[in-house]
Amino acid sequence: MPGFSRLSTTGDAPTGGPAEPAAPHPVDERLPPLRMAATGLQHVAAMYAGVVAPPLIVGAAIGLSAKDLTFLTGACLFTAGLATFLQTLGVWKIGCRLPFVNGVTFGGVAPMLAVVASTKDKHDALPVIFGAVIVAGVLGYIAAPYFSRMVRFFPPVVTGTVITLIGVSLLPVAFEWMQGPDAGAKDYGSLGNLALAGATLVIILVLRRFTSGFVKQIAVLLGMVAGTLVAIPFGATDFGPVVHADVVGFPTPFHFGAPQFGVAPIVSMCIVMLVCLTESTADMLALGEIVERPADERTIAAGLRADTLGSALSPLFNGFMCSAFAQNIGLVAMTRIRSRFVVAVGGGFLVLMGLCPMAASLIAVVPRPVLGGAGVVLFGSVAASGVQTLTKANLVKDNNVMIVAVSLAVGLIPIAAPDFYHAFPDRARIVLDSGISTGCVVAVLLNLLFHHTGRRARVGTAPAVMEPAAEIPSPRTQVGAPGGAA
Repeated sequence: MPGFSRLSTTGDAPTGGPAEPAAPHPVDERLPPLRMAATGLQHVAAMYAGVVAPPLIVGAAIGLSAKDLTFLTGACLFTAGLATFLQTLGVWKIGCRLPFVNGVTFGGVAPMLAVVASTKDKHDALPVIFGAVIVAGVLGYIAAPYFSRMVRFFPPVVTGTVITLIGVSLLPVAFEWMQGPDAGAKDYGSLGNLALAGATLVIILVLRRFTSGFVKQIAVLLGMVAGTLVAIPFGATDFGPVVHADVVGFPTPFHFGAPQFGVAPIVSMCIVMLVCLTESTADMLALGEIVERPADERTIAAGLRADTLGSALSPLFNGFMCSAFAQNIGLVAMTRIRSRFVVAVGGGFLVLMGLCPMAASLIAVVPRPVLGGAGVVLFGSVAASGVQTLTKANLVKDNNVMIVAVSLAVGLIPIAAPDFYHAFPDRARIVLDSGISTGCVVAVLLNLLFHHTGRRARVGTAPAVMEPAAEIPSPRTQVGAPGGAA
C-alpha cells in the first residue's frame, strides 16, 4: 500500500512501519523563527540601498518635498515586499518559488528621468511613469511564457558567463558605496571612508573564518552592525532619518494622481521590461544552479510572471517597475541558506518598512561605506559562482572559450568604458549600458552560431544544447598519434 514499506518476500512480518517522509529540499526548508528572522533581515540589508536609490533619484529630479520623497521611498519598499512574496511563495502559476528577491529595478531610472525632463509640469511626471509601467508590466506578463522558452539556449557556457558578469557588474556599485554616499562631498573616497569599508570587510571575513553555524551564516549582517557601531564615534552615522520619520504610513493608492498613458514613455518602459526579463532569466538560472534546483522552462515562466505582475501592480501603490536583485543571489551563495521562506520573511520586513517609515529608516542608518565593504563579499560571491558554473562547460573546447571570451568582453564594456555608447540613441543605451543584458545576448547568439548552425546542425549531428563544441586538438593528436592529423 502507498506509504508503507514493501512486505518481506520470505513471508515474515513487514520490514518496517509507515515510510518516513522524505526530507524537504533545502529550498523548501523552514528554519527556526529567530534564525529565519535574522537571515531574512540580512537579505533586506543587502538590497535596501538598491531599492531606495531609484525613488530618491527620481523624486529629487521632480522636486518632491521631504514628506513626499519619504512616501515614495516607503511605497517602493512596500511593493518590493509584495513582489518578493509573489516570487518566493507563489500563487497558481506565478512565482518561481526560489529564494528570489524582487525590488525596484535601477534600469528604469534613465527613462524615468527622461520622462521628468520632458514633462512641463513636473508633478505630472509620476502619473506618466506609472501609466507606462502598468502597460509594460501587462505586456510582459503576456510575453512571459514565450520568453521562458529561451531557457534551452542557456547551457553552462552561457549561464556561467552571465553569472560571472552579474557579479563583476555589481562590484563597481560596492566600490562606489565604499567611497561614501555623495560623490560631491569633501570626504568622498577619503581614507576614513575606505578604512570603515575595509574594517567591515575584515570583520565579515573573520566571522566567516573563526565562527561556525548560525553566526557564520549571518556574518554579513553582523559585519554591517559592527561597522555601523564603529562609525558612530567618528560621526559617520546619521540618525536623522529615524528622528524625523513617521511611525505609521500606508502607501495610499494613486497618491500622486491617476496614471497617464503616453506612447514614448510606454515604449521606453517596454524596452526596460525586455532588459528585466533577460536579466531575471539569467538570475533564475544562476540561482537554480546555486541552490541545486535547476530552473527549467516552467519555473522561469512562473518567475517572469511574478516579475511582470509585480511591476503591473506596483504603480497602484506608487511603486516603480520590479525586477530581480542579483546581490541577494550572492548572499545565498555565500551563506548556503537556500530556503525560500527566509527570503519571504525578508519580503515581510520590506512590507513592514513600507508601512512604518521609522522602521525603514533604521536600515538607512547604516553608512554607505559599511554597505560597500559587505558588497565586496556579496557581489564577489556571485562572480565566483559563475566561475564554478563555467567549470561544467569544459573550456578545453575552443568554441566554448570563444563564447566566454567575446561575451565577457562585450559585457564588461559599460564597466571598463562607461561612455563607449555615448553616440547611440538614449533608448538603445537602455539595453547597451547593461553589461548583463548585452553579455547575455552575445553569449546566446554565439552559442547558437557555434553549436546549432552549419553542416553538423543540418545533418542532425550537432552537439546537444548542454554539450560543448569540438575539442582543441592536443599536440599528441596532431602529430604522431594514431588517427591524429598529419
